[in-house]
Amino acid sequence: MKTNDTIERDNELKKGGLPGKLLKFGIPLAISVGLCVALFRDIDFKEMMRIIREECNFWFIGLNLLIGLIPIIVRAARWGIQLRAINVVPPFRILFYSIFGTYAFNIIFPRLGEVWRSGYIAYRQKAPFSEVFGSMIADRLADTVVVALLTLVTFAFASAPFIKFMHTYPDAYDKIGALLTSPWLWGGMAAAIAGFWALMKFGKGKLLARVRNFFKGIWDGFAAIGRMNGKGKWLLLTAVLWSCYFLQLYVAFYAFPMTRQMLETNGIIVAFICYMLTTIAMGIPSNGGIGPYQTAIIFGLQLFAPATVSAAVNPAAHKAFITAGAAFGNTVIAAQTLTFILGGIIVFILIAADRRRNESGKGSSFMTI
Repeated sequence: MKTNDTIERDNELKKGGLPGKLLKFGIPLAISVGLCVALFRDIDFKEMMRIIREECNFWFIGLNLLIGLIPIIVRAARWGIQLRAINVVPPFRILFYSIFGTYAFNIIFPRLGEVWRSGYIAYRQKAPFSEVFGSMIADRLADTVVVALLTLVTFAFASAPFIKFMHTYPDAYDKIGALLTSPWLWGGMAAAIAGFWALMKFGKGKLLARVRNFFKGIWDGFAAIGRMNGKGKWLLLTAVLWSCYFLQLYVAFYAFPMTRQMLETNGIIVAFICYMLTTIAMGIPSNGGIGPYQTAIIFGLQLFAPATVSAAVNPAAHKAFITAGAAFGNTVIAAQTLTFILGGIIVFILIAADRRRNESGKGSSFMTI
């Protein structure tokens, strides 16, 4: 059963005013819409739809979606290992519901899917939300470490396409460099971290005490990853997880003539570069990755584009290339989004049925944020 302190910690998450709601929902929606507007401004929409209708081999898109079920199963099994370290042992089907539901939830409420899955597991298993939430943070941090390592490997062994792109678009390189070397950026981050630490360390008051208690629960759930059993299995599942993500995109390359030709010409590296760029792009707050995903795909494909389709050399050929790339990216993300929406509806129906079977009739909170 939850203690009073645990209930107080959990209730803090549900409080928030209009500014918080704007940050949660408005900014991701604005990013998605803004990137989509910028994307479609540079392409021939009618030609893109023609390419999708007449040139797409939907068998490979179907295979892409089928492979996409494996990471959901693997992610559920991996999180189950972490949860057992804090004595939370939900049935595997419940873990599967939580992961699939997260993807569906994020399409409507970006980033809140992770909060929802923590709340769902905590409520159903009568566990402290903060500890489950900390376990989820450890789960996501592990993914961040993997992405960072893969990014370093990518730049180490495939830096040539990026250098080529930077020479073609020097303004982009200058802007990125100015941002990363800005003392205001790093100074502001350091000041924010120091201020938060001082507030948590020396601040007084009932609310701050509750916040500290909440973060202590998060840390307990996070630190459990160090003492969990089955670390070898956890590492193996992590490797399978990220390999399947790559395999998903790789098979999708065969769905369109242009991307298949690029794969045959440049080898597997073109798919790997696009894979890394889309992985990083999915970290941008947006509705299910819509907007950042297609932008990353087109950017990655341009790294391997022949000089004859350069905007400076042949604007018409460049627009045709971008249009074909948009057809590829939009088809993949649209198919995945539709799958998560339809699958999410089924999952939430199953969750409701499970609730009726297992709860005594008291009001639940895991379906709300």
